[in-house]
Amino acid sequence: MHTRTSPYGLLVGLLLAVAGLLTTAAPATAADNGTWGVFPTPPAGAPMTDRGYFFHQGAAGTTVGDSATILNSSDKDLTFQIFATDAVNTPAGGAFALLPVETKPKDIGAWITLAPETATTVTVPAKGRKDIPFTVKVPADATPGDHVGGIVALNTAVEGVQQEGKVQVGVKRSVGARLYFRVPGPLTPGLSVEDVRVSRSAPLLPWVKDARATISYALVNRGNVVVEPKVAVSAEGLFGREVLDRPARELKLSLLPGQRIELTEPWPDAPQSDWVTVNVRAGATAYPELVSESETDFVAVPWPAVGAVLVLIGAATAFLVLRRRRRHLGTQQPEAETHFAQAR
Repeated sequence: MHTRTSPYGLLVGLLLAVAGLLTTAAPATAADNGTWGVFPTPPAGAPMTDRGYFFHQGAAGTTVGDSATILNSSDKDLTFQIFATDAVNTPAGGAFALLPVETKPKDIGAWITLAPETATTVTVPAKGRKDIPFTVKVPADATPGDHVGGIVALNTAVEGVQQEGKVQVGVKRSVGARLYFRVPGPLTPGLSVEDVRVSRSAPLLPWVKDARATISYALVNRGNVVVEPKVAVSAEGLFGREVLDRPARELKLSLLPGQRIELTEPWPDAPQSDWVTVNVRAGATAYPELVSESETDFVAVPWPAVGAVLVLIGAATAFLVLRRRRRHLGTQQPEAETHFAQAR
């Protein structure tokens, strides 16, 4: 992923980067970007680890220790800023992301204490690795459930420059390893479907080609555990006719507690003339009892065609009215002329 700096960083980056004033980090990616990676430290004597992420559990008030390994696969030394942070879902699409370095963590990221050497920067030699011990101190008032964050290695080198409007920004990259931590206690899965809506795009001439629609909706995790949602979408037309049926499918994303995401469903062959009710139903395989659904109605009308018909009807009506008036005037004219002749 990318980390952006202000245009002034191109000139005075060495002076200000230490203070962190120029960094505007984008969400970190997970594990490895081909040049360096962040992983749970393998067991002593083992070259690799079988853990893809960090998974831990600890009661409120306890402390858990572990270690992250920064692996440098490149042919040159790399210098990193190492930090711990919270995880979020990106609002659009729900991708997993780790907060940037300048955003202060409020949850699991704030519970993590890294080794003292990370107070500045850490240099990892070419084709080498560096182990970074850390502890997770669970607050006494920590809420039960899942708390998700990560350990991030941010490359201090500016790897390129890109233009954003009138501003040039330096680009840095970061890689992060996920950390899932569960505090024992009552676990309450929660998932709701909200704000279902439909936008349409119909052809000027109906039924010449397919109308297109987009179904938009929000998923909200209102519980205290991570949920991997699955969603089914259906729609009925007038008299209960089925016009859309998409069975439940896994979305391949982890919806974190307290997160809200916006998703869309393309509908390439939407009805062009109907009264439609769209239903979005969400659940989770791990929690069969967890079901939420919401629906919305919309009227599919080929407005361009309707408008053309109304114009034709209006024109025909105007023609008939004008014709009738002319006939009426034509029948009245001889009577007026006869009356005038008698008066003479």
